[in-house]
Amino acid sequence: MSAKPLYIQLADIITSKISSGELAPDRPIPSENHLAEQYGVARLTARRAAQELRERGLIVTVRGKGSFVAEQPGTKAEGPA
Repeated sequence: MSAKPLYIQLADIITSKISSGELAPDRPIPSENHLAEQYGVARLTARRAAQELRERGLIVTVRGKGSFVAEQPGTKAEGPA
């Protein structure tokens, strides 16, 4: 059993999906309800994980629209080196 709180574990899973490109910039992440169902956690845990991701600067939430992957530095096409 991990010493990390469940919401941190869930935030780390989503962070990995963002890093790998599975969740792309400007695309929505699953809703709190969907995350809770998918990972077998309480909705409050999913909400806290989303808050953690906002604090990390990985997602932005638009009221009434949902949460979206934030544009990460270096993800846009870069110029010549």
